[in-house]
Amino acid sequence: MQRLQVRRALRISGLALTFALAGCASVPEPPEPTPEAPMVVSPPLATRGEFTLEADKLDTWNAVGQILVNTPGVEYEGRSQMLDLYTVRYRGEEFLILTKALLLSDTIRKTTTRVTATTQDGKPIDSNAAADLLAQLQQKLPAEIVSVRAKQAAEAKAKRAAAAKAKAKSKGKAKGKKKKH
Repeated sequence: MQRLQVRRALRISGLALTFALAGCASVPEPPEPTPEAPMVVSPPLATRGEFTLEADKLDTWNAVGQILVNTPGVEYEGRSQMLDLYTVRYRGEEFLILTKALLLSDTIRKTTTRVTATTQDGKPIDSNAAADLLAQLQQKLPAEIVSVRAKQAAEAKAKRAAAAKAKAKSKGKAKGKKKKH
């Protein structure tokens, strides 16, 4: 019996010692939070409001220019026909309007041009200002392309008429000189 009491006393003292040591042990502090990396938002892959139009790229580019210079609130800052772009500022935001010809394929059977907006460094832009301006372009472009084509045809006709008149005039002078001799 005495042995039993000794064992029980040892067990109790062992448990007491374990609890005492556990209470003294330092609890590991939670690791310090690492500074969060700034959230990087990748640019959108496509521009909101991007659209395509069954029209020649040059006609589209010319018509876009006419619409831009006549749209209230648009500050026309520059253009490059070689790069198919216009630099504009609209609602305080500067961006590029691009016109790019799409390749003919099984799905694209007619001459088609894509009109979109990008940041100054060519990345897609998804802002309300760009989307609104693209929506206006999409609405106005078909009629403006017809107008641009008509204007270009009239200018070409006037040039041909002026060239023919100048040629006839110079021919008449040449004949007049021959008659005098």
